[in-house]
Amino acid sequence: MKPKILLVEDDETLGNLLSNYLRSEEMEVCHLTNGQQALLEAEKSRYDLFLFDIMLPGKTGYELAKGVRKLFPAIPLIFISARSLKSDKLMGYETGADDYITKPFDEEELLWKIKALLRRNAPEGPVDEVFQFGSLQFTPQLQLLRTSSGERRLTQKESQLLAVFFKNLDRVIKREDLLFEVWGQNDYFLGRSLDVFIAKLRKYLKDEPQLSIETIFGAGFVLKSKSIES
Repeated sequence: MKPKILLVEDDETLGNLLSNYLRSEEMEVCHLTNGQQALLEAEKSRYDLFLFDIMLPGKTGYELAKGVRKLFPAIPLIFISARSLKSDKLMGYETGADDYITKPFDEEELLWKIKALLRRNAPEGPVDEVFQFGSLQFTPQLQLLRTSSGERRLTQKESQLLAVFFKNLDRVIKREDLLFEVWGQNDYFLGRSLDVFIAKLRKYLKDEPQLSIETIFGAGFVLKSKSIES
């Protein structure tokens, strides 16, 4: 089946050009120009990827991203925007974007990023990997974390990051290795986003006192385990 993309771009000329280009690459595209209408569309239809401008009527791209992240935490999201300030990019990543591309951009580069995110988000077969530690149970493919306080559905990036930590339990992981493993590149803005995600994971793990994500100055991070008393 063709990947289904929700494109929200109020510049109709650019939106139409981009829609036609992605359709020529065997993708199905719904192009809207209003943020509020886009949120309603996202609620009623299933999409494989979101592609949002930031300056939109109805709702800004940031507001739209927050809305769809509550509904679909795992669906890839890319911002395309003329706003190129560091603060704009950081806000984009903090509202849940997987990537942020500034205008003008190369269509082929955008296509490469879209395909990479779609591959990363594709189902990987039956659920057979579960990490268990004390009262905590984590199933990466379901993006599901269970602790003594209840059940939490993680976002795709949260789940990928936590899986890397569990696969390297008690081993120091370099910042750049985490960035390449989860985002596919090492970038300043992604590094700031990584810090935000780690802060969230620390909060999620607080119910399991035997586990903690520690910062190793000048080296990276480690998911540290303590012995569980019988």
